[in-house]
Amino acid sequence: MADIDERFATYVRDRGQQHLRVAALLTGDWHAAQDLVQTSLVKLYRAWPPDGDPDAYLRRIMVNTHRSWWRARWRRETPHASLPETVTVEDFTDGHALGAQVRQALLALPRQQRSVLVLRYCADLPESEVASLLGCSIGTVKTHSHRGLRALREILGEEHYERHGS
Repeated sequence: MADIDERFATYVRDRGQQHLRVAALLTGDWHAAQDLVQTSLVKLYRAWPPDGDPDAYLRRIMVNTHRSWWRARWRRETPHASLPETVTVEDFTDGHALGAQVRQALLALPRQQRSVLVLRYCADLPESEVASLLGCSIGTVKTHSHRGLRALREILGEEHYERHGS
């Protein structure tokens, strides 16, 4: 049992920050990302050691947990007459400001497009693995990726792409 605990602790130390970054992009909120990773790690620990790749197993847990949280939140939301003002960062020289602007743009996307873009381009997963994680076809991943990138370009503006290239 101690050996299993040590292997799990080593895994969390080695890979935890990577999964936290992916969770932050999925949720759009650092605190929600920490909650998502912690909840997912508890579920992973119960199945430790998983059959196959623990990274893939943890990503699936994170996506499914985030999806269930999103559905639960959707049922609790109430409509408002007006939308809050959005803050746009004009100065792209600070990397943190640029990151905040990209995260804000990701939050403006539909949940499925955001999930595809985060898993495809931030977690650097192949289309087939993203499709498997999200329970959809590769064609659906390609469609959401194309539409999501197009929407990001519109949100961020072509000026951003001319300055930063991606």
